[in-house]
Amino acid sequence: MKLLREFLSFSSLWGVLLTLAAFGAGVLINRIARKSIFNPLLLGSVFVILVLSAGKIPYEEYKASAAPVSYLLLPATVSLAIPLYEKWELLQKNRAAIFAGIAAGTFVSLFCIWVMAAVFRLTHEQFVTILPKSVTTAVAMDVSTELGGITALTGAIVILTGIAGNLMAEAVCRWFRITNPIAKGVGIGTASHAVGTSRALQMGETEGAMSGLSIAAAGVLTAVLCPFFAQLI
Repeated sequence: MKLLREFLSFSSLWGVLLTLAAFGAGVLINRIARKSIFNPLLLGSVFVILVLSAGKIPYEEYKASAAPVSYLLLPATVSLAIPLYEKWELLQKNRAAIFAGIAAGTFVSLFCIWVMAAVFRLTHEQFVTILPKSVTTAVAMDVSTELGGITALTGAIVILTGIAGNLMAEAVCRWFRITNPIAKGVGIGTASHAVGTSRALQMGETEGAMSGLSIAAAGVLTAVLCPFFAQLI
């Protein structure tokens, strides 16, 4: 334990190294197992939690040390505009249906959280913590902070939502017989942000482009609508 503390005090970027190592281990296990349940992001999160718990390292210290990784989140999200640009003509031809689908998906997500909060009698703080679960982490955590939610918990819920979308995207499309690539992309991006979009990109260029667009549009709509829903509880 003493050696670990000395290492942490010596290296200001140990959080970055731990994050990359955990994700790398997750990728390796995923390639060996070849099962979608062994999601690299999920496994990486588990590995980081185990290390922090075993070393009794406060989350605040890890967060501060791993900050450079967090800074890459926004430019990584913006880079999703590249496949969208390549499918610009397709977007123009179907813009009404695409934006109607994103708006419907965003509203249904917020409405379902409100119903769940009412059924389980959640407090206002708990409600606004969960409310922005389906948008990218940067937007969700800012919205949660402004509305009085528990920011760290919002981040965890957003990640779990994305992982669930990543794991279940293809199965849900198959169960409900969704075959149109535009519909697939809009649904995945609206429901499970960037983590789900990584699955959409694997499914096809059109799916990935529409999912990338949905992240941005759903993020804006969620930021606008959340304050109104927050007043309901």
